[in-house]
Amino acid sequence: MSDTQNLQLRKAELFRSLEASLGHSFNTNPICPPPNPLIIVISGPSGVGKDAVIKKLRESRDSLHFVVTATSRPMRPGEEDGKDYYFVTKDEFLTMVEKNELLEYALVYGDYKGIPKKQIREYMGKGYDIVLRVDIQGAETLRRILGNSAVFVFLVAESEMAMVERLVQRRTESKEELLVRIATAREEIKHVKNFDYVVVNAEGKLDNAVKLVDSIIDAEKAKVWQRSAVI
Repeated sequence: MSDTQNLQLRKAELFRSLEASLGHSFNTNPICPPPNPLIIVISGPSGVGKDAVIKKLRESRDSLHFVVTATSRPMRPGEEDGKDYYFVTKDEFLTMVEKNELLEYALVYGDYKGIPKKQIREYMGKGYDIVLRVDIQGAETLRRILGNSAVFVFLVAESEMAMVERLVQRRTESKEELLVRIATAREEIKHVKNFDYVVVNAEGKLDNAVKLVDSIIDAEKAKVWQRSAVI
C-alpha cells in the first residue's frame, strides 16, 4: 500500500471516529443555498453608453440573459430584429399591452417600448440572471413594480460634455432632436438618488465600467439576505 493510500485510509478512519463521537454523519449539502436569480435594471440618460456596457457584459458573463425589448420605433442602420429589439407596429404593441404581456411599457419620443414578461419567467426558471436595459421612465416604473427585489444600476458619462459628444457622434438625430435629448438628460441625471448603484462609463474606460457592474452582481450574489423577484 502506497503512502497516499495509507494517508487516505487514516483520514477515512478519523472521519468515522469523529462521526461516531458526534452521533451523526457529516452533511455534504452546501452550507449556503445557491443565490437567487437576480433582475438587474440598467438605466441612464441618452449618450452614456448603455448599449456598449451591455455588449461587453454579455461577453464576460455567461449566466446572464439580456431581455430583448419590444419597440414600435423604426429599425436603425445596423440593428437586427430579435437581437437589438423586437420591432413591431404600434397596433401590434398595443395588442401586447391589452393581453398583459409586458412587465412595463412607455411612450418615449413618440414610440412605444416595453419588456415582455415571458422571456423573464423562462430564463429565471433556468437559473439565469436577467438584465433589463431601460430608460429612466422605465426604471421608475420598474421600481414601483419590483421595489427592492431588483438591482438598479445608473450609468453616467464622466461629464455633460462627454455625454453630448456621444449623442452627436451617433448622427441619428437632427439638431432639434438633440436639444430635446440633452434637456431630458439633464433632468434624468437628477434621478440617480432612486438607484442602488451608480457607474461612471468614462471615454476610453469601458472595461472599468463593465468590471464594476460585474462586481455589483457578484456582491449581490454574496448577500446574506437575497433579493427575490417574482414576475
